[in-house]
Amino acid sequence: MNLEEYFARTGYKGSLEKQDLETLTDIFQHHIRAVPFENLSIHCGEKITLDLEHVYNKIVRRKRGGWCMENNQLLGWVLKHLGYDASFLGAYVFNPHQNAYASIMTHLLVKVVIDGKAYIVDGGFGVSYQMWQPMELVSGKDQPQAPGIFRFTEKNAIWYLEKMRRKQYIPNQNFSNSDLLEKKECRKVYMFSLEPRTVEDFRFQCTYLQTSPDSLFTKKSICTLQTTDGFRALIGWTLTETTYNYKENMDLVEFITLEDEEVEKTLKEKFNITLDKKLVPINVKGFYTI
Repeated sequence: MNLEEYFARTGYKGSLEKQDLETLTDIFQHHIRAVPFENLSIHCGEKITLDLEHVYNKIVRRKRGGWCMENNQLLGWVLKHLGYDASFLGAYVFNPHQNAYASIMTHLLVKVVIDGKAYIVDGGFGVSYQMWQPMELVSGKDQPQAPGIFRFTEKNAIWYLEKMRRKQYIPNQNFSNSDLLEKKECRKVYMFSLEPRTVEDFRFQCTYLQTSPDSLFTKKSICTLQTTDGFRALIGWTLTETTYNYKENMDLVEFITLEDEEVEKTLKEKFNITLDKKLVPINVKGFYTI
């Protein structure tokens, strides 16, 4: 494991001299545009493990992606090695279908402190809720980014993240009521405390999420990647390409349904992913929104 190999994977060629916000943002944006948020291992007969060397080999050497416990663990390792004051937190993800936060802590975050200010760095959420810049940990402040307006609020030492999106234009009206389309303009994302966590705190969740029939990740094969002007997502056989703010206060959301034989070709062309084992796509309706 070495930083040069990681930066070759993400394409980052900037300075590493300063542990400042500008450098952090640049490193972070290279990561989310090179490393997909994906759970494809579950649907091609592989086990997802939290062993850091395994995560490193998967993402850096095999050029795969991962979910939050992989992406953010790797990001945390990189930032610590560069000298940043980085630590892990745990979050409870909001489920819009149940209108409630999850009862178990399944989301791993990175907190970074620079010059006395705390920031949340999250490279493991994907789709339209993927932040593009580290977010300052302040309550009640709108933080506009390319994907939309993010905001933290704090109540009784619990922090809540929400995001406000723009209007959406969907050329293919067959998808205008798709459950892959976010209906609400303001959406809760997750809640968390500032209690420091370790990767060990996520061992049970890592197993549960890839085995439980109640898990989103067993019901959907997901691969998403941020681009320079939006993001793309392959969920089951449905490819979504979103362009942020393509018109004033309007996002363009394009949907295509793929045939079986197009799936692996699309993974290679759109996400730079080549799988070692055969993928079995799945998309159980009613469990996922963009």
